[in-house]
Amino acid sequence: MNITTRMRWFALGTLAAVAATQPLAAHKLREAGVTVEVAKSDLTVTPSVAWNRLNPRTGKDNETWTLDGEELNDVTFYGQVEEGKTLLLEVDKRNRPLPKFSDTMLLTDIPPMLETTYRIARDLSLFEITGMEPAELSGHKAIRFTYEFVGPDEVRRKGEADAAIVDGALYMMTYEAPQIFFFDQSLEKYRQLRDSMALG
Repeated sequence: MNITTRMRWFALGTLAAVAATQPLAAHKLREAGVTVEVAKSDLTVTPSVAWNRLNPRTGKDNETWTLDGEELNDVTFYGQVEEGKTLLLEVDKRNRPLPKFSDTMLLTDIPPMLETTYRIARDLSLFEITGMEPAELSGHKAIRFTYEFVGPDEVRRKGEADAAIVDGALYMMTYEAPQIFFFDQSLEKYRQLRDSMALG
């Protein structure tokens, strides 16, 4: 076993140990094959495997699911974020307000909005958007983008997101997991959820 492989397994073991010491904040099991509404909106998905919905929510218009535990492979749905709303709950509205969605935004404005939101709400110093491309989400014109960030736990995570603006409201899905092992392991399960999305 070479040093890179040993490092990967060490990192995996460390993350799994951390997850084991924290109670899984699962509020409800999302069963495979069952279509459900998410994020208190008209957005629905049909998972191919069972997911755990985490509680509490981190924003009025969002909902997070995980397979193995919080911050190990998280999918967050942002449903019907309307004019003047933030993606996450404010942490210091007076001194460090979060960016607000505007129905005049372009799809290319969404990735930097997420970046600024994360830098403030999650206190990140490192966040990099690594790619953007046109996409389709439930039959609507969308943007797909990838990113990387390092949180307070110093674990580098990768993310993939898909966003569309429909009838003046933002709909978005993000998938985030540690770069080592977890991101690649669950990426296709995220993409299956994304492809099952329906609006209205």
